[in-house]
Amino acid sequence: MQFTLSPEQRQFSASLHLILTTADGVHSARRLLVGDRAPVRALRRAITDAGVPALAVPRDCGGLAAHPTDVVLACEEMGHHALAGPIAESVAAVPTLLAALRGAGSGRMDTWLAGLASGRLIATLAAPPLLPLAADVDKSGLVLLAEHRSLWVAKSGQMHGSVARVRTLCEVSAGQLVADGPVVEAALTKALEIGTVACSAQLLGASRALLEATARHARQRTQFGRPIGSFQAVKHQLANVLIGVEFARALLFGAAMSLASESPDAPRDVSAAKVACVDAANQAAKTALQLHGAVGYTAEHDVGQWLTLIRALGPAWGSQSMHRARVLAALTAGSGTGRRPCE
Repeated sequence: MQFTLSPEQRQFSASLHLILTTADGVHSARRLLVGDRAPVRALRRAITDAGVPALAVPRDCGGLAAHPTDVVLACEEMGHHALAGPIAESVAAVPTLLAALRGAGSGRMDTWLAGLASGRLIATLAAPPLLPLAADVDKSGLVLLAEHRSLWVAKSGQMHGSVARVRTLCEVSAGQLVADGPVVEAALTKALEIGTVACSAQLLGASRALLEATARHARQRTQFGRPIGSFQAVKHQLANVLIGVEFARALLFGAAMSLASESPDAPRDVSAAKVACVDAANQAAKTALQLHGAVGYTAEHDVGQWLTLIRALGPAWGSQSMHRARVLAALTAGSGTGRRPCE
C-alpha cells in the first residue's frame, strides 16, 4: 500500500500543530491539575475552530465526514501536545457509533452528533470488556455504555484515578436505553476500531514529542566537556526511537486506509498499528528517562506529561497481548478475522 499525505492534509496538520503550540497544551494540562480550567476551555475553542470535533461527524449534522487518516492526523497532534480529555472517544469512537445508529434509536442521535461537531458536547464511552471504565466522565457531557448489543446513556459510579493525573476513570452502569439489537453490535465494532486507531495516534504523537524533547536535551546537556548528543551510544538510542516511530506511523496510516476501504484485513491492521505504536511509545519513554536522568521523573518537568500519558494509554483500547493474538489469528487464517477488538 502506498500512501502520501495530500497538500490539504499537510496544511491541516501544520495548522493544528501551530494552534496547539500557541495554546500550549502541556501548560493547559498543568493548570487543570490546580483547578484552572480557563486555558483548557480556550484550547478547546481553538480546536473546535480548526474543525477537529467535527471530523467523524456526518455532514448533515454539521460535521466534515472526514477520512480516517484525517482523524489520525488530528489525534497524533493532540497526543504530541499531551492534551487532556477523552480524545479517542469524543473525536473518533462516539461519533462513529452514533452515525452508524442513526434511525435505529431515538432522535437524539442527530442532536448529539450536532453537539459533538460544534464542540458544545464532549462524549466518552465504556464498552466492556475492551473499555471496562469510562475515561474522563468529569469532562464529558455525554457518557455512553455499550454492552450486550445494547447502548445506554450511562449512570456514573465510583471514580478512579489514573497514572496520568489529568485523566480519570469511572465505573458506569446502564441508564436510559438508546438502542439495542444486532445493529448496535455492528456499529460498536466500527466505533471500537476507529477508537483504537485514534488512541494509537495519540501514542505516536507522544512518542514524537518525547523524541524531540530528548534530542533537544542531548544537544544541551554536557558530559566530559561535550554535548551528550555527540556520543555514539546516545545517537544510536535516539536513532532506534526514530525507527520505531516511523515504523509505527506506516502501520497506523495503513490501518486508517483499511478502515476507510472496509477491508476484511482491517481488524488485523488496527491491532498491528496499536502494538507498534505502544512499542514505539515505550521505547521513546525509556530513552527519554535514561537521557534526561532523574529530572525526567519530576512532576515539574514537561517530559512527565508524555510519560504518564503513554503509561495511561498503552493498555487502553486493548492490551498488547490481545492485539498480538488478533494479528496472529489473522495471519494464521490467511485473512482478516472480522472480529472486533473485544472478541
